[in-house]
Amino acid sequence: MSEYTLGIEENASPEDAKTIVDGLNAYNSPYVQNDSRDLRIFLRGSDGRVAGGLLGNTVFGWLHVAMFWLEDEARRQGLGSQLLAMAEEEARSRGCKYAFLNTFSFQARPFYEKLGYECFATQADFPVGYESYSMRKAL
Repeated sequence: MSEYTLGIEENASPEDAKTIVDGLNAYNSPYVQNDSRDLRIFLRGSDGRVAGGLLGNTVFGWLHVAMFWLEDEARRQGLGSQLLAMAEEEARSRGCKYAFLNTFSFQARPFYEKLGYECFATQADFPVGYESYSMRKAL
């Protein structure tokens, strides 16, 4: 029997982290194809600076919106709706049928609901004093 040690490693090497990713992908491969592709959409100002954007990926037939932000000056102009619509269209072109994301109670739940997302789970006190909402949408 092998001996093991456990340890928290805040500065673990990328290679060690890749071992975990590769191991999980190998374990999952008889069940699902890992077709994960990054999705990066940027909103830029006329000077080329990043004024907002969306970071996520498509995987297992789903669009995952991991991060979505617009600077204050770019809000309430329809740009957020356009940006999310662009992500959803790209996801459809990649064969995705659904989208999901998380948002906090101090963020944009009404915005997402206006665009057809529904809340399917609420996590109280995450972060402490607020709620986290898991949201999804059929594409």
